[in-house]
Amino acid sequence: MKKFRKVLDGLTTSSPGGTMGSPSCGSAAGTPTAAPTPKEIDVQETLVSENFQLCKTVRHGFPYQPTSLAFDPVQKILAIGSRSGGVRILGRPGVDCYCQHESGAAVLQLQFLINEGALVTACADDTLHLWNLRQRRPAVLHSLKFNRERITFCHLPFQSKWLYVGTERGNTHIVNIESFILSGYVIMWNKAIELSTKTHPGPVVHLSDSPKDEGKLLIGFEGGTIVQWDLRAKKADFRIYYDEAIHSVSWHHEGKQFMCSHSDGSLTLWTLRNTTKPFQVTFPHGKIQKDGRKESCKPILKVEYKTSRSSEPFVIFSGGLSYDKAGRRPALTIMHGKAITVLEMDYPIVEFMVLCETPYNNEVQDPYAVVVLLEKDLIVVDLTQSNFPVFENPYPMDIHESPVTCTAYFADCPPDIIPILYSIGAKNKKTGYSHKEWPIGGGTWTLGSHTYPEIIITGHADGSIKFWDASAFTLQMLYKLKTSKVFEKPKPGEGRAAELGEEDPFAVQMVSWCPHSRIFCVVGISAHIILYRFSKYDANTQIVSLEVRLQCEPEDIITPSENENNPCFSEPGSHSPQPHHQHPLSPGSRTPDGAKDSIPCLKVKDKMVRVPPGYQSDLVIQLLWVDGEPPQQITSLDLNSAYGLLAFGNCNGLAVVDYLQKTVILCISTLDLYGATDPYQRLTRSPRRNRQSTSGLTELTDNQQSIDMERSKSPTSVHYPTSLHNDPRILPEPVASLRASHCSPVFYLLDNVKGPGRKLSLPTDLKTDLDHVNGHCTSPTSQPCSAGKPRIPMGPEGPRLTRRGPGRPPFRKAQSAACMEISLPVSHTEGHASRRAMLQQLHGVTMYSHDEHHTTAAYCWNERESRENSFSRSRSSSVSSIDRDTKEAITTLQFGESYGRKSDALPTPCLWVGTSLGVGILIPLSIPTDQEERMEDPVTVGPSGAVQMLKGSVLRFGFLDCNGALIQSPYEVWRDLNAPEDPDRPRRRKLVHFSPSSSQDAFGEGHLAIVCSERQAKVFLMPSQSCLFVHNITESSFVLRADVVSLCNSVCLACFCANGHVMTLSLPSLRPLMDVNYLPLTDMRIARTFCFTNEGQALYLSSPTEIQRITYSQEMCDNLQEMLGELFTPIETPEAQNRGFLKGFFGGNAHTFDREELFGEAAAGKASRSLAQHIPGQGGVEGMKVAASGAVGELARARIALDERGQRLGELEERTALMMTSAETFSKHAHELMLKCKDKKWYQF
Repeated sequence: MKKFRKVLDGLTTSSPGGTMGSPSCGSAAGTPTAAPTPKEIDVQETLVSENFQLCKTVRHGFPYQPTSLAFDPVQKILAIGSRSGGVRILGRPGVDCYCQHESGAAVLQLQFLINEGALVTACADDTLHLWNLRQRRPAVLHSLKFNRERITFCHLPFQSKWLYVGTERGNTHIVNIESFILSGYVIMWNKAIELSTKTHPGPVVHLSDSPKDEGKLLIGFEGGTIVQWDLRAKKADFRIYYDEAIHSVSWHHEGKQFMCSHSDGSLTLWTLRNTTKPFQVTFPHGKIQKDGRKESCKPILKVEYKTSRSSEPFVIFSGGLSYDKAGRRPALTIMHGKAITVLEMDYPIVEFMVLCETPYNNEVQDPYAVVVLLEKDLIVVDLTQSNFPVFENPYPMDIHESPVTCTAYFADCPPDIIPILYSIGAKNKKTGYSHKEWPIGGGTWTLGSHTYPEIIITGHADGSIKFWDASAFTLQMLYKLKTSKVFEKPKPGEGRAAELGEEDPFAVQMVSWCPHSRIFCVVGISAHIILYRFSKYDANTQIVSLEVRLQCEPEDIITPSENENNPCFSEPGSHSPQPHHQHPLSPGSRTPDGAKDSIPCLKVKDKMVRVPPGYQSDLVIQLLWVDGEPPQQITSLDLNSAYGLLAFGNCNGLAVVDYLQKTVILCISTLDLYGATDPYQRLTRSPRRNRQSTSGLTELTDNQQSIDMERSKSPTSVHYPTSLHNDPRILPEPVASLRASHCSPVFYLLDNVKGPGRKLSLPTDLKTDLDHVNGHCTSPTSQPCSAGKPRIPMGPEGPRLTRRGPGRPPFRKAQSAACMEISLPVSHTEGHASRRAMLQQLHGVTMYSHDEHHTTAAYCWNERESRENSFSRSRSSSVSSIDRDTKEAITTLQFGESYGRKSDALPTPCLWVGTSLGVGILIPLSIPTDQEERMEDPVTVGPSGAVQMLKGSVLRFGFLDCNGALIQSPYEVWRDLNAPEDPDRPRRRKLVHFSPSSSQDAFGEGHLAIVCSERQAKVFLMPSQSCLFVHNITESSFVLRADVVSLCNSVCLACFCANGHVMTLSLPSLRPLMDVNYLPLTDMRIARTFCFTNEGQALYLSSPTEIQRITYSQEMCDNLQEMLGELFTPIETPEAQNRGFLKGFFGGNAHTFDREELFGEAAAGKASRSLAQHIPGQGGVEGMKVAASGAVGELARARIALDERGQRLGELEERTALMMTSAETFSKHAHELMLKCKDKKWYQF
């Protein structure tokens, strides 16, 4: 426990960081606060560094770029390997494990040790790994690195400890699974083929032991050669030479015939009686043409030949379709008797595997399902029904159905929200699935003790929203919402969307959700906002639309005299914003020269629409084109259901909407927000008027300065040749930034990359610059907004070159948060072009960078960095007197109860506004309290109150009471507006307020305000506006995401930096509690989708198709083992069928084969040490740790096993006693009989 005391004594203006008074509209500077000021702040902080530990918990979604597949038929678990070296192991719902090879090499093949709790992986770096699956977190036990040969194929016979490994040279090696050491027994390619053969047979593409005799190994070479090798005699039984290349081989269970698939789309059936020619050759999809020739077909990549007791055999293969039919989708073909069924797939087939009832290859297989691994999906087909339906997939494999563009994470939600969302979403589920149970049901999973309702929301490029139940480390889709249904469908090549050049005009940019009131707000890329209300009833509704003109106008010229006389609004002292918001909505704002003015990007449906139960659109807000230029993307959003207000901002300004009355109550530029409290001395010239000027132009010269500026351009910036104004006062400053926490922005690239998984094509000069990337990632606010026109005099060519119309769209395609593949290393050397390149992509808007177009010889990046780092309350004149040619973006917004001015005695509704220049502005609101008055009287906005200044753009606000408890924003309890009216119980708004003084003894004691920017965090005492604590979070990087979260019944500030560090700070003292270098490289995808939530959890998009969840809570890390599912469960191996005397006698002596006798060191000797290197893994140590941490389960199982063994021994002892008694009785009777008959003669019997 630590206690922090701060003596204030009224010294409110001398605090570090310097808050400024807000004299405006009747209040004078320096007015003493009317509210009681505490002389001592006493906060007991309970969080210490021991409460924090960072670790990964679970990964959801489809494995990105899958490469291989394996299945354990006894344990019934599935493994999927990926190109990045990852392995996903899936069992019953809840059993989902992710493993990662340290090398990151692609997984070529997977082999389960069936019912042994182990897995062998063969990777592209020619290394074999043995994974232990008997622990909740699998680990590598052994590794074997091949030095001179490339691994191409592996085969592990059932219940064998010897692994066959085929190589690219055509050799076959044998590895002992227990010791992971090579055997001296090697099948060389030149011994396998005939000596007369002149060509190399190619790499080994198939290995399998004969079902008839385990001592015979079938080797398939790519060139078309098949050899059956007698392992005992060390010679070939037969050799087959075929003209076409071989891709796969599959045995009949009796071992008398096998089938091959070939590169010409044919299947050949071979019998062991006659290996000179194939018994049968078929082209399943090759039709005979008119000229008598067969159609050329694609290769059949894999075939499986499975027998069934109750029906004819199944022949299942992938590929083999004819080349003639263009645009035909990939297909899986099932041949069952004479019936041929072609199952077309949405994506290319990577691998498939037939699931059978028995693990023995010499028994009737009885296939019941086939698992098909596609490039972007996993499906399982039911083979027991004639129409071959697919099983409903219980795993969340469709996160990437449309590319993910934003994420939001909510922990500890109201308990009733998940059931209601599920009940609504279940009505729209697809049908036609198989009625049988999901066949992959291995492992065990139980609901842990540390569970609470969690919801993840994902926004997508097609405008859809998905709500996921993320409780207890699972993920299940609850409800899907399509925002595009609000708008008319744009015709191809027509409409405003086509003029903008957008391919995804409905893409979701950010979301805001109030779980208590169930009000949901979506921001789209076309500068639109949709507000949804939840209802359990369907309804006929007319969509209400508001149009907002949030753009600087030529007549909006602000002079110093106007600033002095009218700090906030057009009428001095007026609190009514009505004259201010009516202007943007008036038709008179259209320009006389064209239709590209005062129109939105999308057209809202104007007819009555029938909306189903669920989220129903209540209001649509759209920003308008201005003077032929599209609206800028919205950078910040917040809503409050108790106030009935919605606020949003971009790089032009701020707008506040009353969604209850469907009116705009404030629409104002950022500069006008300050009034007389503006901390910067800005030149008050309008950007639109100045662009008409024709003076002061100098041409860009080809000097080193211009080359440096050109090299520092973003890969997403549009190159416009423009002139520079050689004014030494012009210095680049932070302007645009992004919204943190639950409002996750989407980011767009001026690049025509289509779909996920494609590398971003960078300019050559930028690629060179990215090779020397460094960690001085100063701020995402270095680039100005694209809509902001330079406030410098321009020549006649200026407007033509810089004005952007429909032909020069600010964004072309909604690029998903999954699509960016650039990773920028972060170090601590000088240079800033890397940060520029990264953050232009991070912002998503094409920006006119001030420092790209304006420069002076005396200015450099290092000077700018030093000035930014030496930020203080009294900025130097070189910074404060800057001619701001760019606009200040609104980066974060937060409604809450606070004190708008120092003189306030009681908290009132307020709006906190954070800007890209590191300024926090407090705007008081006047909201009618009576319900009837609230629906009729307007909400008024007061003059700007407190102004706080920080380094870097503001990312997050948070509020604590003076005891250190988190103050939640007020909200309205959910009410269904479409429910039938009850005369006895009229529907009224029920509001829940969390007043800063509600939990304190002294009324009006105030509260603490936490303001976090991308470089700094400060804690202010309200209403005195005194800065109590300051902490510089980072100097060499910048914060991407920050949030005030609750953990262990306390609160802390969690931050994620661009250099990959995850940090937590105590509140309110801002002591560092945790600082972990989680990511060695700054990945753009992670930077864009990272979000924190309560209870010590966070998530990000680890790949275009997967969500990675992490925890920074020590308690959750300690309980992680019991919350994860177990992959291995003790199951008895099914017994082999009795072959019968005659079948065993005539079928060969298959079961007398001893591999140990052949492959052991005594018989085969040792392999060459230079051929492969054994690498011991960490699985043994980790297994001991896991056993120590979760020993209860193992001890319980051991105790049960001992009890069972003791019970069996007891039964055996009883049987032995009975046998002894019986033997004694028999001996006694025999002795009596002997005595009786001893003296009798033979004839007396």
